[in-house]
Amino acid sequence: MISNSTVKNTLLFLVTLLIYSVNSYSFSPAPDGIPSAVSTIVVGAENTAAYFDLLRNKKVGILTNQTGVVRQDITKTDYTSTVDFLIQNKINLVKIYAPEHGFRGTADAGELIKDGKDTQTGLPIISLYGNSKKPSKDQLAGIDVLLFDLQDVGARFYTYISSLHYVMEACAENDIPIVILDRPNPNIAIIDGPILEMKNKSFVGMHPIPTLHGMTIGEYGLMINGEKWLKNGIQADLTVIPNLNYDRSMQYALPVAPSPNLPNDQAINLYASLCFFEGTNVSSGRGTSLQFQIYGSPYLEHMPFSFTPKPNAGAKDPMNNGKLCYGEDLSKEEYVNKLEIKWLLKAYQQSKNKEKFFTNFFVKLAGTEQLKQQIIAGLTEDEIRQSWIEGLSAFAVTRTPYLLY
Repeated sequence: MISNSTVKNTLLFLVTLLIYSVNSYSFSPAPDGIPSAVSTIVVGAENTAAYFDLLRNKKVGILTNQTGVVRQDITKTDYTSTVDFLIQNKINLVKIYAPEHGFRGTADAGELIKDGKDTQTGLPIISLYGNSKKPSKDQLAGIDVLLFDLQDVGARFYTYISSLHYVMEACAENDIPIVILDRPNPNIAIIDGPILEMKNKSFVGMHPIPTLHGMTIGEYGLMINGEKWLKNGIQADLTVIPNLNYDRSMQYALPVAPSPNLPNDQAINLYASLCFFEGTNVSSGRGTSLQFQIYGSPYLEHMPFSFTPKPNAGAKDPMNNGKLCYGEDLSKEEYVNKLEIKWLLKAYQQSKNKEKFFTNFFVKLAGTEQLKQQIIAGLTEDEIRQSWIEGLSAFAVTRTPYLLY
């Protein structure tokens, strides 16, 4: 007779094999700014037959930013704002809600975003970043349904999924239906990294998931609801408008930069791996034109590449501002099909200032104290990755019911 524990362990082993076989699959990224399979993939916002009837004769709010774009003709690459598109199609849009970086996507990471008015449409803009990450009852007043249209990049600490959590929670508490207009995940083939421990919960990591979750934002919303991660286990009245002609084997190049410091496909692919440097004394390239494509520090003077971060759009006071940094240029690196930690390990090992290498923010980004402890203890990359396997296997099982593609 086979025991339950044997069955469980066998299942976890098989799922682990699946994870690492997917992560080893190699893609050739499409050219910057041109979505692959442009004539076939229809994003949720363009799938109008599936959601326009849900909006007719309703007062509609939308959480979106510059990534909320649609094609009037899906065989071309001429894009217009989802907001303008809805208004052109006689949808009664009454409020815009904005996430981190603001409605137009120009603010720094972490910068306080204020409420205002959109100069092009005259609609009020309500900031959901800064002092008010969760919309209040008053901020939701006057809408019958809320649309969510943001482009995610598949990383736990990319805060658009945290904004999704809070708007789902607020809508559930105020009996307002929420409709997610799904978009492809440019890193959908990768499930990797340590699982967040809930004692380290923050806006850069709210749920017990790995660093790279391999889900579209619509699938992720279904998981938030299904796993009852909202406050007191409440569930939102949620509808996901799926992408059409899309599956997990497709590499997707974003038509619009999702935030000021993710300017191209290379940065989006390397983002999760290099973002750990945001919790150290090492620059991840903010304040340069190669954001999340280089890394460096004044304490790595034996490394081959050098640069000096300076204030620019999206980084008013970058890490190591005005200081000569030494590190590596990864802008020509081939597609990374996993969470790559070799650069983090190398930087720590070669740093002349190990005592101040980590900041308090590192544990929030990692989601666990263990990764920091492993690096300090000198564990190898393989040893660290082995410690993730059980958590990744369990997550792969948990997410399965919510996958749409």
